[in-house]
Amino acid sequence: MDVTIDLEIDGDAAGVPGQTDMERWLAAALKAGGSRRPGGFEVGIRVVSEQESQGLNRQYRGKDRPTNVLAFPAAAAPGDWPRDVPVTLGDLVICAAVVDREAAEQGKAPAAHWAHMLVHGMLHLLGHDHQTESEAGRMESLEIRVLQAGGLENPYEDRYPT
Repeated sequence: MDVTIDLEIDGDAAGVPGQTDMERWLAAALKAGGSRRPGGFEVGIRVVSEQESQGLNRQYRGKDRPTNVLAFPAAAAPGDWPRDVPVTLGDLVICAAVVDREAAEQGKAPAAHWAHMLVHGMLHLLGHDHQTESEAGRMESLEIRVLQAGGLENPYEDRYPT
């Protein structure tokens, strides 16, 4: 699956995976999400500080705390996508400090948690959500499948043992 990213990293972020890994994880999420097209896809990724994450989370979600990933889907619906040219799916904003702290708290390898957050964010860009229990079950099932196909552990082992 063809996906390219426009990556911007805040100067203070450390331990951020490389662009090739990010593109591979996003492509796997695209494939699992059923999005295929000849022109490919583009995604903007901005790795931010806790302060910026908190400000965006407060502004767009009404939650006054930093968060791991925020997804900002593009306005065009799949039926409106032009053919044979890359389509911008939207932007992901990831807080490196939160992702790294969560990985440590959950006993996960940092790269595995980064992969999970990118897959999770990409599925949001594709229209998946987890506002209800049934939506969460479908989205988390896709996340598990994508990550395990890439040789990574089930991030929801406590809820969905494999």
